[in-house]
Amino acid sequence: MKRLAAFVLLSGVIFFAACGVEGVTDITPTAPSQPTEPFTPIVIQATSTPVAAPPTPTARPSPTTAPTKPPEPTQAGATAAPTAAPTAPSAGVDSPMLDIAAGSFLMGSDAGGPDSKPAHKVDVAAFLLDEFEVTNADFRKFVDATGYKTDSEKSGDKSWDKFAQGKDNHPVVKVSWNDANAFCEWAGKRLPTEAEWEYAARGAQNFAFPYGNDFDPKKQNGKESGIRGTTAVGSYPDGASPFKIFDLSGNVWEWTASKPEKYPGNTANSKLYGDNLYILRGGGWFDVKEQLASYYRNSAVPTTANDDLGFRCAK
Repeated sequence: MKRLAAFVLLSGVIFFAACGVEGVTDITPTAPSQPTEPFTPIVIQATSTPVAAPPTPTARPSPTTAPTKPPEPTQAGATAAPTAAPTAPSAGVDSPMLDIAAGSFLMGSDAGGPDSKPAHKVDVAAFLLDEFEVTNADFRKFVDATGYKTDSEKSGDKSWDKFAQGKDNHPVVKVSWNDANAFCEWAGKRLPTEAEWEYAARGAQNFAFPYGNDFDPKKQNGKESGIRGTTAVGSYPDGASPFKIFDLSGNVWEWTASKPEKYPGNTANSKLYGDNLYILRGGGWFDVKEQLASYYRNSAVPTTANDDLGFRCAK
């Protein structure tokens, strides 16, 4: 009996092993499948310091317009630095010329000194006159173009250029009548006559000063200005004449083309007159009220050259 039971049990084990058990799932782990593309790892590079963010741009300032100058009252005009001499000399002179219409005026004054009497009617034909006194920059163009030597330089005295440093738009000084005349001829112009000069200063209104009959020390560069030297041309716009000509009173004396003659009916004996003299007008930076009047007359020999003596041109 025991042998039979053992046989039956052994036979069952053999049967199950041969046939398996239906519904039992094989749970043996299998290796994972390989990816079809190789895997590339993302590498983060370490840095020693963090990268700074770009700075916030700042707005560019708006361009500003350079102030106009004039006139260094410019001086209207203020003139530019000296340039090479032009082919046509007249084109090289910066000072504009203004039309002075033909007219009549009373030349001289009964209220003035002996040489200014008597007041008398004079007719003046139309002409052109420089708006400003001839400047250092203008005169330098003339010298550069011609190699001209002034009377002062020839005599071994100070050169006009010594007074011109940094003052291109100031009136040229230390120039004689000969120098002024030579410049005007080079520029295709001339010096104004005494009558033309006074008419341009006084107008048909016969003003005692270019700006009116009442003296105003603030309207010209005279002794009372306290400057003790030249100013840029056109620095006193309120002192312009009826024809809008600047600096006919003060700044520098101005040469004219005229030799001094007595006015009709004048019998005064004065050092003003002489065949070797030329008339000066306008007064300079160291002169007082009487000498700054539009009818005041002065004269000098043609080689005279001072630091308060210049000129302007006519045509």
